[in-house]
Amino acid sequence: MILQVSNLTKHFGGVAAISNVNIGVKRNSIHGIIGPNGSGKSTLFNLISGVYRPDPGGVIVFDGQDIASCESHEIARRGVARTFQMLRIFKGMSTIENLMIGHHSRVRYGVFSAILGTGRVHAEERRIRDEMMELLAFIGLADYADMPAGEMSGGQQRLVALARAMAARPKLLMLDEPGAGLSPPNVDILLQTINKLKDRFGLTVIIIEHILKLVMDTCHVVSVLEQGQKIAEGAPNQVKDDSRVIEAYLGKEMKDAEVRAYMRSTG
Repeated sequence: MILQVSNLTKHFGGVAAISNVNIGVKRNSIHGIIGPNGSGKSTLFNLISGVYRPDPGGVIVFDGQDIASCESHEIARRGVARTFQMLRIFKGMSTIENLMIGHHSRVRYGVFSAILGTGRVHAEERRIRDEMMELLAFIGLADYADMPAGEMSGGQQRLVALARAMAARPKLLMLDEPGAGLSPPNVDILLQTINKLKDRFGLTVIIIEHILKLVMDTCHVVSVLEQGQKIAEGAPNQVKDDSRVIEAYLGKEMKDAEVRAYMRSTG
């Protein structure tokens, strides 16, 4: 396992957003996290990425090291990158500049060298730009390198956000609703890109997603949260037929035949 969370709990004002969650993520896999709104998915991501600290007793082990008490920038340096549901790209900057910003944790010069603008800095900037151009070419956006990111389509902007997260060469990539707002064709392009990146860079991916088809078509393992607790986990085909998952998403009121038809449509 590249990531193991154990006994993970987080309270806010006496309310448990996450309660005793245990999840293991295999190296080089794509792991889905699904659940209704308010089920604790974003809290889980925030705990893993260091935005929140878990309550006492919670353990987060990444690549063999306990990161539960680490700051978010320390976790990022260890190889964890994250995207957000709301796009956080710099729309007034070019695509290549957005990626170069994502590379900042890997630069080989210090603050004073950057201020002085030494030859070493210029050489490093050229190296970074060349590396980011290779990444853009890999995901099919090389022709848009100098275009302002704000002028690109929604689907292209999602790919830019994905590429910027990859700029730091993470071991674990956490994607928060990467398919939000995308048309079905763009969702397919996104899926292909995620799989290409995983295979090319030996990446492990965790996806939070409300588009069940995206999860079912992409993930090797799916964990399901409801009201802060893990209620199911397994291969996509197992999870989507689990009565607890169906009830969590659709409630008890729907007839069984209607529920089954709905879940089949997600596959």
